[in-house]
Amino acid sequence: MVGERWALLVIRELVMGSSRFTEIVRGTGAPRDRIAARLKVLEEAGVVERVAYQEKPTRYEYVLTDSGRDLVPVLDALLAWGVQHAVTTDDPDRMRHYPTPSERLERLTAR
Repeated sequence: MVGERWALLVIRELVMGSSRFTEIVRGTGAPRDRIAARLKVLEEAGVVERVAYQEKPTRYEYVLTDSGRDLVPVLDALLAWGVQHAVTTDDPDRMRHYPTPSERLERLTAR
């Protein structure tokens, strides 16, 4: 399920603070229909939960469940590998977009 194309990027966007569909699409760069399909699969698997934030018209945001939050160390490991092996040390954007694990955890638990 998380190995499907776009799934980990959707989870990454949720971890980084995006919660609305358009934010997730923008952050991944994926086609809207692919993100919609991935969110549906992740919701059915219990990794994300769709929560109404507006009643008329009904609009939803997505949040990670406990199961989804348990994937954060996986993302951290992939990030650490990328920083170590795929990004040059003099890249000015090397860590600009990535909060530390404790900052991410704080964001997730504040919701």
